[in-house]
Amino acid sequence: MRMQPMVIGHHYMASAGQYLATEASHAILRAGGNAIDAGVAGGIALGVVHSDQVQFSGVAPMLIYLADRDETVSIAGLGWWPKALNIETFIRDHNGTIPVGLQRTVVPAAPDAWILALQRYGTMSFGEVAASAIRYARDGFPVHSVMATFLQDKVEDYRRWPQNVAIFHRDGAPLEEGDRLVQADLGRTIQYMVDQEKAAVGKGREAGLAAARDAFYRGDIARTIAKYHRENGGLLTEADLAEYRSEIEAPLSYSFKGTEVMSCGPWCQGPVLLQMLSMLDEVDLLALGHNSKAYVHLLAEVMNLCFADRERYYGDPRFVDVPMETLLSRPYAQERLKTIRNDRAFGEMPPAGPVAGHVAGHTRQPSVAVGEPGLPGDTSYVCVVDSKGNAFSATPSDVSWESPVIPGLGLCPSSRGSQSWADPGHTSVAAPGKRPRLTPNPAMAMRKGEFLMPFGSPGGDLQPQGMLQVLLNHVIFGMDIQQSVEAPRFITRNFPDSFEPHTYYPGRVDIEQGIGRPTGEALAAMGHQVNWLPDLSLKTAGVCAISADLKAGKLYGAADPRRTGRAMGW
Repeated sequence: MRMQPMVIGHHYMASAGQYLATEASHAILRAGGNAIDAGVAGGIALGVVHSDQVQFSGVAPMLIYLADRDETVSIAGLGWWPKALNIETFIRDHNGTIPVGLQRTVVPAAPDAWILALQRYGTMSFGEVAASAIRYARDGFPVHSVMATFLQDKVEDYRRWPQNVAIFHRDGAPLEEGDRLVQADLGRTIQYMVDQEKAAVGKGREAGLAAARDAFYRGDIARTIAKYHRENGGLLTEADLAEYRSEIEAPLSYSFKGTEVMSCGPWCQGPVLLQMLSMLDEVDLLALGHNSKAYVHLLAEVMNLCFADRERYYGDPRFVDVPMETLLSRPYAQERLKTIRNDRAFGEMPPAGPVAGHVAGHTRQPSVAVGEPGLPGDTSYVCVVDSKGNAFSATPSDVSWESPVIPGLGLCPSSRGSQSWADPGHTSVAAPGKRPRLTPNPAMAMRKGEFLMPFGSPGGDLQPQGMLQVLLNHVIFGMDIQQSVEAPRFITRNFPDSFEPHTYYPGRVDIEQGIGRPTGEALAAMGHQVNWLPDLSLKTAGVCAISADLKAGKLYGAADPRRTGRAMGW
């Protein structure tokens, strides 16, 4: 039995982490746009209707499948640290941490990434795809349950800055479910970009899109952002903004039991999913039984091994030699699997796997967390498949509680510096021009001529864990895609959190009630630190996906009832 219906279409399908963003994508498909146009529309809308966890001026990594070329590309919508960064300041003045506020700001990447996707692969104007977002910002929308939960959870963080409170609080308290959230300044900011596009469109679509981009990175928006940083101790300058460009590159891929699965590069945590699949490739998962003691134990330990590798090796490839070929190789996976005991949990984060030519680089050990982990926020997701077989998968992100809203603009430039380290020995230590190690990681799975599946999730470090379980539910255990999303989940926390202060919970496994007490008790007897979660918990990610049966010509849309996602198609 499903908690919400699986949506089936023959022409096109969209699914996003908030239903109004799904509606924005669907409106573009209905108007004749392709998957890229619709995905960008949904992504920009998420920066309004999920603005607690997604900022219009945040990050926007994406994967795009182009059916006519049979090619998948990755757009690295992730900004880098300003030139003025001096890591010694964090070490000296902030006890080796990256402080909350302006100083963790990196260059906003999402506006550039959205427009780059439209320029290269879309058909519509920026104004057309941004229309829904502008309307939602200008006229407001009802605060949904997930946003209300996060606004309450982060109430004291918002109170650091009066301009943030002015948007997300009312009468001294956070907005509640059903209250109208109006973001007039944000609507005007996006409209300004549209107006600049319209002024230049006589020179052609390309010139119009370039004008919209320049309005943000070289025009009044850039000057306003830079001025606020200059006057309030920030690092971001007009030059940082003017020089930024997102990158288009080939994705990483791994062929798992005949299904090719793709992710972005190791500047994000996407390859963790591929490493997990590489270790599970030769395991008879069906024989273990879905969510059995042996199955949960194996997957949790595989996750722990891959996160240990992420901690040791992943970082911006322009600065770090990441040995991805080795990490995704069959011999490496086989050796790593040998370290897993069938009768005993690791109990703490295992060591990273040895790679020739790479030596340990940490200068300090991660701290053990105190108290319960907070809500896993900071992200949403959108995917689209159109009538021509193009597919779009994006995980836009960045929160409105870690840094101040820029007055008059209604947005927080990307605070993604929270996913860097102020540890000179860490692979992802902050540096001028370097990108943080991003958690958002859109994915795509396919079997040529048979099956196509864009999928992704919010949830920080939970993302690849939830995505792995949904993928296995679908392609190994034969569940339909909505059942795959709704099935009970578990997650491990046995590794340093990607966010400051990078603490961890040794040996901890969080399990939804639906997996069953006998299984949890058996895992505890093996040394796992079992923590029980309610059914369909916010703390196990929130996966959205589309499963396209290319032979039958049917599209199946799924969205996670753990959050406010919905699918919509025709």
